[in-house]
Amino acid sequence: MLEVKQISKNFGDNTVLNNISAIFEEKKINCTIGKSGSGKTVLLKIIVGLENPDQGEVYYDNRAFIGKKNNFQKQIRQEIGMVFQSGALFDSMSILDNIIFPLNMFTSMTKEEKIERARYCLEKVELKNVEKLFPSDLSGGMQKRAAIARAIVNNPKYLFLDEPNSGLDPITAGKIDLLIKDIVDEMNVTTIINTHDMNSVMDIGDKVIFLSKGIKEWEGPVSDILNTNNKELNSFLEPFLSIRRK
Repeated sequence: MLEVKQISKNFGDNTVLNNISAIFEEKKINCTIGKSGSGKTVLLKIIVGLENPDQGEVYYDNRAFIGKKNNFQKQIRQEIGMVFQSGALFDSMSILDNIIFPLNMFTSMTKEEKIERARYCLEKVELKNVEKLFPSDLSGGMQKRAAIARAIVNNPKYLFLDEPNSGLDPITAGKIDLLIKDIVDEMNVTTIINTHDMNSVMDIGDKVIFLSKGIKEWEGPVSDILNTNNKELNSFLEPFLSIRRK
């Protein structure tokens, strides 16, 4: 189980997160939604250890994570796969070497074992004949697939994705959603997605955490999101609902 308790973060006089507590459902797709500037990305960075909160704690299976020694945090990071909004592939590395990179950091596999595992993950995201190519040779959707392959190569227990559909056309975005859903179902990985794409939330999400101006305004199952009395959430959903009504 992944849990955050009373997380707050300020940048100067700007309060980005204000006393956020939430539980992310195990082996499900948890979607964090909210407008730009709501604190989604900062919260995600705190959860994975890229930012430190001013107060609060993150628990991985009841193991406190914030401020622990490097060896302990490295142990937990071995259980984490991360897909950044930009994909964050290394431009100077081939696609195969990009996928192998986490294996070099966290495993003692032989070179042959690393190549075999990387190829398996590329097949999992339906990328073929790209091993020797570089990120600049791939389309945006293919880069996202490669980033997902790299994120799952260590067989993580937790998978984090920051705006995985950003910059993609609707058809490609839908394919990425289905890919994520298939991976979660097959690998039983606890997944947290930051997204503004409500089609994605409704299609593959299990639970939603809604942030507004650094405050957690609502938390609950996707099945309840359209039947809430929360004014902030309803205001956020209105553009999406207007399109659905047409």
